[in-house]
Amino acid sequence: MKIGMVGLGRMGGNMARRLRRGGIEVVAWNRSFEVTEALARETGAQAAASFEQLLAALPAPRVVWLMLPAGQATDEAIERLAALATPGDLIVDGANGYYRDAIRHAKALAARGLEFIDCGVSGGIWGLGNGYCLMFGGEPEAAARVIPYMRVLAPTPDTGWLHCGPVGAGHFTKMIHNGIEYGMMQALAEGFALLEAKSEFGLNLAAIAELWRHGSVVRSWLLDLTAQALAEDQQLADIAPYVPDSGEGRWTALEAVEQGVPTPVMTMALMMRFATQGRNDFPARLLAMMRKGFGGHAVKTGGEK
Repeated sequence: MKIGMVGLGRMGGNMARRLRRGGIEVVAWNRSFEVTEALARETGAQAAASFEQLLAALPAPRVVWLMLPAGQATDEAIERLAALATPGDLIVDGANGYYRDAIRHAKALAARGLEFIDCGVSGGIWGLGNGYCLMFGGEPEAAARVIPYMRVLAPTPDTGWLHCGPVGAGHFTKMIHNGIEYGMMQALAEGFALLEAKSEFGLNLAAIAELWRHGSVVRSWLLDLTAQALAEDQQLADIAPYVPDSGEGRWTALEAVEQGVPTPVMTMALMMRFATQGRNDFPARLLAMMRKGFGGHAVKTGGEK
């Protein structure tokens, strides 16, 4: 088995490593060829300096897996590969892409005789050792072609991967997965904030997090990571209170509106991320001025606490 891997960042690079450990031949490409060469030296993968070299090194019909940022970078790579590929070749998009973009890509590629799989990938930087959770969409014939690679990338050959349905189903499932992730993270953060604020009890947050990891109904990998962070530093004073949001959180909220399905937890978790990014600053200032206007309440200025 031989596969092309495009994009060797934190996820793509480790996926290439796991494939090599599983005996899969990998032809790798990265925008920075130095990164490609380093991975080739480390793993025995074949380094490609161009898409032309990548495709030439793969037996037809080819399988090429993209692990690039969603949006323009992925769109451009798919277009470039499609122009060079031959009928029967298959492209896997492993980015955190929008499921409607996946459907669009599949239609455009099908017109050229090319197959397409959209694959949501979860596991982060721990996937190399633990395996990845893989949720993918596509036609049954295309799905059958990538299952051997899924078995190597997943935690075990029979767990951690699922052909979810037609094209778009993989990225849609991952989108909802990430929406749930937002809600779980927010709930943990709020709970520990309440514990931390009860100063008269002198609660040991690290000990409580460790306690909950054993037998509690809220035990989870996210709690494991929380416990690790608190064990290292309970105050987190050097960490800026800024949390980025991914496109998938926004897409999940929009999907809920379009379907008329109530998702208050996931949507509010997204709103709280916006608040950490300074987007609540102006509304808070305006609220303060309204309160001053109707009640004559004092307004704090500058760096007042």
